[in-house]
Amino acid sequence: MATPAINIGIEEGARAEIAGGVSRVLADSYSLYLKTHNFHWNVTGPMFNSLHTMFEEQYTELATAVDEIAERIRALGEPAPGSYSEYQKLTAIPEETGNPDANEMLRQLVRDHETVARTAREVFALADEAHDEPTADLLTQRMQLHEKTAWMLRSMLE
Repeated sequence: MATPAINIGIEEGARAEIAGGVSRVLADSYSLYLKTHNFHWNVTGPMFNSLHTMFEEQYTELATAVDEIAERIRALGEPAPGSYSEYQKLTAIPEETGNPDANEMLRQLVRDHETVARTAREVFALADEAHDEPTADLLTQRMQLHEKTAWMLRSMLE
């Protein structure tokens, strides 16, 4: 028996385009998750305890978010990317292979949270145009979270 066609009120081409954009949000989010987890493990200095705890809260939130983002891609009828090589092609988050000091970690995370917010904002326009409210809602929530997190991290640098 054939699998029923997806009929959620969004045309197939628009669904594929939106899912492609959401895949970029997923790649950015997963890359940020990995970087934040790395910084959690490797932070040192006088702010160790507060940053270690804060980074854990942030990567835990991101772990939940990547699952929700991937599930939205699936609901749109497309496969969710799930490999490092796919994420590397899709992400705008630069990889950190060194061991920066705590202030540089904060600077990078500010930049990276703002990057995810910008990616989500770009994709929001596609979702909005297609009247894809569930995706638009997800993206709105992600923008709000990443903008707030960037503000909190930036405040620690003042």
